[in-house]
Amino acid sequence: MLDPSWASAADFDLFHIQFGFDARRPDDLAELIRVLRRRAKPLVYTVHDLRNPHHETRDLHDAQLDVLIPAADGLVTLTRGAAEEIHRRWGRVATVVPHPHVVDFPTMTRLRQDRATRSGDAFRVGLHVKSKRASMNPMGVIATLVETVAGLPGCVLQINAHRDVLDPDGSRRDPELGNYLRKASSAGALELNVHDYFTDAQLWDYLGSLDVSVLPYRFGTHSGWLEACRDLGTTVVAPSCGYYAEQGPVLGYVHDETRLDPASLARAVIRAWEERPDLGANVAERRRQRREVADAHARIYRSVLG
Repeated sequence: MLDPSWASAADFDLFHIQFGFDARRPDDLAELIRVLRRRAKPLVYTVHDLRNPHHETRDLHDAQLDVLIPAADGLVTLTRGAAEEIHRRWGRVATVVPHPHVVDFPTMTRLRQDRATRSGDAFRVGLHVKSKRASMNPMGVIATLVETVAGLPGCVLQINAHRDVLDPDGSRRDPELGNYLRKASSAGALELNVHDYFTDAQLWDYLGSLDVSVLPYRFGTHSGWLEACRDLGTTVVAPSCGYYAEQGPVLGYVHDETRLDPASLARAVIRAWEERPDLGANVAERRRQRREVADAHARIYRSVLG
């Protein structure tokens, strides 16, 4: 759909971009916009990322945003902080629409009920290395979690990683991380689970089994992972970079491209262990929010089509 030749001939009334342009050159996006202009098709852009979590540097994404944001007939973003940054950098006003639920309602209900029956189980703090995207800084975070969890009775640190990071022939193999995790696992300091990409159902079961999910990001903007945790009643410990803390109630710690504060991370985990907070959103709240999100998009679409 981002190919100008597709946009030249396809039958649509409005073009709404959310993701998918990571590898597009700014010139390609500019040509797409020229096509939309020639056809009088309005462009709406939801600004999820002001700093691309998959890019080591911000140059390409900034150049892409410099094309998309000034050209959009309607702008949407997820938090007030992101809207303020958009206005500061481009002089544009974005409508703030919260991120809706990620997990489907029956699964939310089932896994929250399962959580209520686990009161005697170990308190699980999880960190997911995934395929170690560019925004991640797991080593310092994991070392702090190992030390912190060791002092909390009944607390378990669970690290999940994809095979492409930890297998000897993995396409994104990180030997230092792999050696550290295997030694820590052998010493009983953490539980290490190495696996292929989860299906959605597996991911929801995994997140629902955790009491805390720690986001090890040193840069970024918003997180769907965070919203899935909130759906399932899993407490999120989120870094200070980006606007994660504005998406919904989380426990925060100091972490960005220049600094990781281990003490703030330890305090957040200890607080979660002591208080066992439910910072998530229940099904009724998510249903209401979903209606609000739909209504907001309808207003935006009517405005730009008018």
